[in-house]
Amino acid sequence: MGVWQTVLQGDAISRSVALLLLAMSVASWVVILWKGWMLRRAVKDVQLSTSAFWQAAHLDDAQQRLQAFDPRRLVLPLLQAARTIEQAAPQTLAAAGDRSQQLTRVLRDALHLVLHRLQFGQVLLATVGSTAPFVGLLGTVWGIYHALTEIGLDGKFRIEQVSGPVGEALVMTAAGLAVAIPAVLAYNVLGRQVARIEADLEGFARDLRELLAYKESAV
Repeated sequence: MGVWQTVLQGDAISRSVALLLLAMSVASWVVILWKGWMLRRAVKDVQLSTSAFWQAAHLDDAQQRLQAFDPRRLVLPLLQAARTIEQAAPQTLAAAGDRSQQLTRVLRDALHLVLHRLQFGQVLLATVGSTAPFVGLLGTVWGIYHALTEIGLDGKFRIEQVSGPVGEALVMTAAGLAVAIPAVLAYNVLGRQVARIEADLEGFARDLRELLAYKESAV
């Protein structure tokens, strides 16, 4: 008996559990493939963008370079945020404090927005990895319950009474683990890549703040 035949012979709850596991698997694999491709490109983009920035002659040149080398807009928003201080109205809270404090504030906000995009999908992977085994366990318990119910109604034990429900239960257990394991592994691997990019962006933001604060004090 095939896996799908085993699942389809169950009741509405068993089929609902199977469809939920299928949806969780599809969603997690879409995130894994898309995010893996995106982060792989993002690592190279950040390296190229920061190198292009420091090779620029001035800030306008640097911004033009970043527009060419930063298609995913990971480094460019930091420079754009830092340059907004020049247009801040002098009587507003945005202009309060010295230039270093203003740069820290705007760079922190811009960095949070960039990291929010990089971390997209991590919550889904963590949720699938932590809940899929329990969803499969629900199907397992429900299948065993059916097996015991068949025995109780008939009063006699026959192997054909329990083979179907127990097979369904085992399939659900395996399906829950098959969905959870790739999601957990991807969460850890992709999380390390996000952390690497985050460290590079934080270092660039710190250097940018020091550069612009020094330029202001030197004027």
